[in-house]
Amino acid sequence: MGKTAFLFPGQGAQEVGMGQALVEKSSAAKSLFERAEQVLGYDLLDVCVNGPADHLDKTDESQPAIFTTSLAALEVLREESPELVENCQAAAGLSLGEYTALTFAGVFSFEDGLALVKKRGEAMQEAAEATQGGMVCVLGLERDKVVEICDQARDNETLEIANYLGPGNIVVSGNIDACERAAEIAPKLGAMKAVPLAVAGAFHTKLVQPADEKLAEALANTEMKQPRIPVISNVDVKPHTDAEEIRAILVKQILGSVYWEDTMQFFLGDGFDQFYEIGPGRVLRGLLRRINRKISCKNIQG
Repeated sequence: MGKTAFLFPGQGAQEVGMGQALVEKSSAAKSLFERAEQVLGYDLLDVCVNGPADHLDKTDESQPAIFTTSLAALEVLREESPELVENCQAAAGLSLGEYTALTFAGVFSFEDGLALVKKRGEAMQEAAEATQGGMVCVLGLERDKVVEICDQARDNETLEIANYLGPGNIVVSGNIDACERAAEIAPKLGAMKAVPLAVAGAFHTKLVQPADEKLAEALANTEMKQPRIPVISNVDVKPHTDAEEIRAILVKQILGSVYWEDTMQFFLGDGFDQFYEIGPGRVLRGLLRRINRKISCKNIQG
């Protein structure tokens, strides 16, 4: 018998209009957005449905929006296929999505998880505004070649691998000038292309300090329970059950690399063959298909 895992999207999956179909379909989904308004102090559903896009794309608003929309999509799935949700055996989420996965696994309450995501988004936005940073997606090269790009382009600035998304799909992050040099060097080393990303800063590097310290303070004051299913960490590709370990790994994730491809390989190696991407966008399904085109991954749209 197959094994099922739920995958939750990260920042960048947001789009104006998300959430509307969910609240029209499900009272439980609508209730989540109402509860979110109590935590955030503003009408999150209105931001999701009506934007504008430049408002929704801000880190401090996109993260609560994706978190809530993903869990609202989960509520719709729970109503339509309760056995599927009950029988899910593991979960993971891309960066921000790890908080969604942990909430699904029962580590946080919805309100506590959203409060953490709000704090995380605000701290990351503030850190990004304090530095001139960016991110570049390098396509078509193996890891060692991307390390070489970083070494050549760094020039005493910060430039590191932020996301190992999939085969030939790696994101580097750092000072804006270093990112520009990386985009120029990458094609010379054989990259198909190097695409600057529309992000606020150099996420998953030391340039977003002290966001990690602010998040650590918030995590220390958040109640956590043992996860009822394994949640595979972005940082070390392992499940964690101890609350202090989970706190430490989430703090480390702010400045550390996201090993998404390794996480998918972990699932495949452990016999998982049914995946559901739950929330806005189709990024995770696309990344999984680059690893194994035969594996089933269905989208539960936000």
